[in-house]
Amino acid sequence: MTDVSTIRGFLDAQHHAFAAKIDDYCTRQLQTLPEPADDDQGRVQAREILDSMGHAGWLQTIVEGDLRQLCLLRQRVAAASPLADAVVALQALAITPIRMADNEEMVSAWVEPAVRGAAMGAFAMSEPGAGSDVGAIRTTAVREGDEYILNGDKTLISNAGIADFYVVFASTDLAAGTAGLTVFVVAAATPGLEFVGPQIMSSPHPLGDIAFHDCRIPAACRLGDEGGGIKLGLRTLDRLRASVGAAACGMATRALHEAIAHVRTREQFGQPLAEFQLVQDKLARMYIDLSAAELLVYRAAWENDQGAERITLEAAAAKAGATEAAQRVIDNAVQLLGGRGVLATSIVDRMYRSVRALRIYEGTTEIQHLTIARLLLAAAEKEADP
Repeated sequence: MTDVSTIRGFLDAQHHAFAAKIDDYCTRQLQTLPEPADDDQGRVQAREILDSMGHAGWLQTIVEGDLRQLCLLRQRVAAASPLADAVVALQALAITPIRMADNEEMVSAWVEPAVRGAAMGAFAMSEPGAGSDVGAIRTTAVREGDEYILNGDKTLISNAGIADFYVVFASTDLAAGTAGLTVFVVAAATPGLEFVGPQIMSSPHPLGDIAFHDCRIPAACRLGDEGGGIKLGLRTLDRLRASVGAAACGMATRALHEAIAHVRTREQFGQPLAEFQLVQDKLARMYIDLSAAELLVYRAAWENDQGAERITLEAAAAKAGATEAAQRVIDNAVQLLGGRGVLATSIVDRMYRSVRALRIYEGTTEIQHLTIARLLLAAAEKEADP
């Protein structure tokens, strides 16, 4: 299913070989997986996928530093199984800040097994009162000797309840707002860390609430300096936001293929749907949306791989542009399939339910628009007043 013709100019020879290999794996191992019937089955399947991808070596992509390769991985995996893409995404979100912080003890304890698929990670930032406004985080981490004591609640945490370790954002200075945020790695088995319960999504995805009750962790579990959490979090999201757009492109690609196959064979009023000009117009718009989205994603990934210090603008445009475009593509696919498109057994219905969350997590579209606008205005200000 992988078609790299649109993004060929951003890829090197090794990327083409990688795309062919991951395409083969996804076709054999992921695309045939049934959609889990409920949350419990989704949690079991997520662990099975982690084990499979870890043993096959695909999670090594997360630590190799090639963002274009990570985007190719997520794009193809998401087309085959949105749940498998969530597994890759959460491993990347958990691994990346640990590696960026150069905490060798945590790298040895968690990154290496996570890459092998032997440990599942989670990224615990959101709280009941803190979503886009991370300065409102109220989970606290109080230093006591060689330990920190964590107290607070986290919500909408992917892999909650099945993760082996959590990358947790907590405040070491509530009065300082975002400047008081610090990041910690907390093993799931740590006393005082509680899985409160699952939160059920319309598309199978392990999600839930966790809480900290006088949860003591060694100071060695801290990533970076106290107060360095916001910087580390933003650097992590800078790197991974483009890959969210890649996942959206994968889901849209699958939906477009399903729509084309349907309109070529479905007859109405004496002819295939593909013969109707309104149908052709939809297909054209879907292709244009998807192609533009891919270009935004791989432009950002290419900039990163060329050594750009930050790709905040490019990553924000990639995530916002690609996820919004994918939503349109998939919505049109549902429309073209008509009644079949809203059946629970339909691939496009599965993609429709799955893609919606991508416009929210790792920074909503609206937050990305604010980021883009502020960077553009700052650049204009700098040009006007050198």
